[in-house]
Amino acid sequence: MVAESGLKIKIVRKIEEIPAEDWDKVFPNVLESYDLFKTLDESDFGQFTFYYIMVYDRKMPVGATACFLTDYSLDTSIRGPLKRITSSIKRRMPNIFSIKALVCGSPVGQGRIGIAGHADGVINAILRCMEHIARKNRAAIVAFKDFDKTYTKILDPLQKDGFSRFDSLPVAELNVRFKDFEEYLKTLSSATRYDLRRKFKKADDHVPVDLEITERLEDGVLQDVYGLYLDIVAKHDMGFELIPVDFFKNISNNMPDNTKFFLWRIDGKPVAFLFCLVSKDLLIDFYVGFDYSVAYRYHLYFIKFRDVLNWCIKHGITKYEMGTTGYEPKRRLNFDFEPLYIYAKLRNRMLRPIFNLICQFLKFENFDPDLKKAMGKKPS
Repeated sequence: MVAESGLKIKIVRKIEEIPAEDWDKVFPNVLESYDLFKTLDESDFGQFTFYYIMVYDRKMPVGATACFLTDYSLDTSIRGPLKRITSSIKRRMPNIFSIKALVCGSPVGQGRIGIAGHADGVINAILRCMEHIARKNRAAIVAFKDFDKTYTKILDPLQKDGFSRFDSLPVAELNVRFKDFEEYLKTLSSATRYDLRRKFKKADDHVPVDLEITERLEDGVLQDVYGLYLDIVAKHDMGFELIPVDFFKNISNNMPDNTKFFLWRIDGKPVAFLFCLVSKDLLIDFYVGFDYSVAYRYHLYFIKFRDVLNWCIKHGITKYEMGTTGYEPKRRLNFDFEPLYIYAKLRNRMLRPIFNLICQFLKFENFDPDLKKAMGKKPS
């Protein structure tokens, strides 16, 4: 495909059809790299169909991004009594709230567009390509998902082309500038500091919680860990990505130098785990799981946080990034919250105003008072 600017576009279904060196030229020093997308391709993500777009100018790579097709459920953000109603309806009519969407970004991380050329030309080429894929697959929505503020300059102009911008779930970040955990505790409020000390003492006095850190989970342990992951998915019911068990095996094969599994045991039994990716100065906390029969009793969430922060301090990590749920404890732990944005367009022009109104109503913050508090907004 050739864009109006003369840029050439390559669309593939597997990232290995794109030379790794071409991808890396427009995504230098990015932790969520070529090998992460290779892992997505190799894993059994039944709910997503992946596409990769590479933009060239005279054979030189100047832009790239990943996209995926999915049936997006419009009640994803809903919580409380209304969620119980929509869930009841979906049990009778499973696809009633689903709408096919082509999404630029990743189902397992922030959205990214690699640009090594003229930004406007690259974005226009990618958008033309996405419109082609959406039309071919009869996707009703075209969207750019979970892009941070560094992209607003190049993505805000999409609003002139029918897109609307909405707030997504923010990412939680902690700047690790402490010599030890005690110094970190001094940055907290006295009430939070007292509460954490009490929790740690209770857990430490009652039962030893053993920590193992590894780059790979053996098959037997992997099944135990995956059970913990499924428990937390069911508890939070985010209704979006479900990570298949083979992802955790494939990521170790493809990114052994960046993959870390933290595994906590009581009496030899796994009771909590964390999967994260690490680079020289960044740790991204992707997926966790807890045994809820003991998690609250022994404050495993906070044990997990203490151990991971201690590991970051020891290994010179300067930024600790956590996932997009459970905002109240992260607020108390002094995390900063960086906004992420969704740019979405209904391809049907006539219904677009109604779609935008529905999206405004379905914003995550309308159903999560902890999220409003974290972002400095008072609950209505």
